[in-house]
Amino acid sequence: MSNIDNLKSTGLKATLPRLKILEIFQSGDQRHMTAEDVFRVLLNEHSDIGLATVYRVLTQFEQAGILERSHFESGKAVYELNEGQHHDHLVCTSCGKVEEFYDAEIERRQQMIAKDKGWTLQDHAMSLYGLCGDCQQKR
Repeated sequence: MSNIDNLKSTGLKATLPRLKILEIFQSGDQRHMTAEDVFRVLLNEHSDIGLATVYRVLTQFEQAGILERSHFESGKAVYELNEGQHHDHLVCTSCGKVEEFYDAEIERRQQMIAKDKGWTLQDHAMSLYGLCGDCQQKR
């Protein structure tokens, strides 16, 4: 399915800004990006898409389920493609690097804890904060 078809299937028109921003998430090296990160990539590509448009498109993509938004320690919204699979995050408090992980035992324990407390989980997000290997070596 093409990017144009992807956008149309969510009810969004395939405008140039939307196509460019979707392409950045699909083909970029960086998986977790702020609006400013996306804007920086567009500037490097000599695109004339403004920061306000980037914010607007990211919000539209989140509402359409194309992107997921997280808030890590920086307080800035960070976006990633919604690929339909749950995962948690390790976040470096020094450089901001984000690494994804999935652990079936952690997921099982969370369900057990919720059940023991009389809760039914609908969703959750777990972010662990620390220093990545590169930042540990620099210290």
